[in-house]
Amino acid sequence: MLTGNPAATAPAKTSASLSGLMVAFLAFCCGAVVANLYYAQPIVELIAPQIGLSSAKASLIVSLTQFGYALGLLFLVPLADLLENRRLVVGLTLAAGVSLLLAGLSQTPSMFLVFSLLIGLTSVAVQILVPLAAHLAPEASRGRVVGNIMSGLLLGILLSRPLSSLLVEAFGWRGVFFSAAALMALIASVTAVALPRREPTHRASYAALIGSVLALARRHAVLRERSLYQGLLFASFSLFWTIAPIELMRNHGFDQTQVALFALVGAVGAIAAPIAGRLADAGHGRKGTRVALLLAPISLLIAALPGHGYVGLVACAVLLDFAVQLSMVLGQREVYALDPHSRARLNAVYMTSIFVGGALGSLVASPLYEQFGWTVSALAVAVIPALALVLFLARGVHAAPVAHGQ
Repeated sequence: MLTGNPAATAPAKTSASLSGLMVAFLAFCCGAVVANLYYAQPIVELIAPQIGLSSAKASLIVSLTQFGYALGLLFLVPLADLLENRRLVVGLTLAAGVSLLLAGLSQTPSMFLVFSLLIGLTSVAVQILVPLAAHLAPEASRGRVVGNIMSGLLLGILLSRPLSSLLVEAFGWRGVFFSAAALMALIASVTAVALPRREPTHRASYAALIGSVLALARRHAVLRERSLYQGLLFASFSLFWTIAPIELMRNHGFDQTQVALFALVGAVGAIAAPIAGRLADAGHGRKGTRVALLLAPISLLIAALPGHGYVGLVACAVLLDFAVQLSMVLGQREVYALDPHSRARLNAVYMTSIFVGGALGSLVASPLYEQFGWTVSALAVAVIPALALVLFLARGVHAAPVAHGQ
């Protein structure tokens, strides 16, 4: 049985450890680590022929990385409720660096795909840092702190693509992986010195810990609902960001540098994170969620409209990213409030659903676009967040709002 001592992790004893500088550092670490999942996305067509991978299977690189991340979320992140957090973060970050290095050295498709899976698996350190920050932050500002850190995470997702496109021109695709490996080594070194220690109070076997993850999912309806909403949103997010660069290059004459600029414009959506944190702290979580789930399908409908050229795609990139980030932070605020002593495991369920959705979205993106083209694809993608909106509104009709921002 899992046990815990509430006094051992009381906010009053830990909140002083979380300075503004530490919040900024954690935001940077989250962005840098999660970027490992996306460096390959805009350059798979350069990687595939050099390692002997066919074009038809090139998308496996991104999908396996995201599936590896989902596995790590489910089987490694819960360890943060069992093992000392700083040591776990440092170990996983170093492992991610080694995986990136070996991927850059790979000469065969099988080896590269194995290390792609391991890159995703070990990059889950970011999802230990976020609940750790929630532990260290006082209750009154927890949403704002998590929102600020999550803005770093989303910036890492959004900026990794343009950064990869720019680095590949200067250093080749292997140089992208070597640079990322060096950054992981640097982050691990600084984290080992600067990050506060957190020793969990739970005492259980690993098998009992993983079993408790599933038990938490069964116990908390809010966790299941938020996981479903965000999984659907992230599926549409991954679909859009997989096919939008192809559309821009094929039908709007964009080159790699212009695609990189397009991704930078989309990064404006990261401003949603601190806004979401303040909405959650003020008790407006349900209203904010409604806005996010409505904004996502609208943004994709804008992108599907003919006659607007690439302007519609730019508008969609900003609005969709804003909606996804707004909903993510609001959802995390609610999920973390369910059980302060199980935040890592709650976060594992929540984030696993998100990246399973993202992996599935990436997997079907290319076939959908090649078969039906941009307009039909964008309309089809809009149905996914629209479904999340319908489920959210139906839940509001049949259930009373809950605390912490509902």
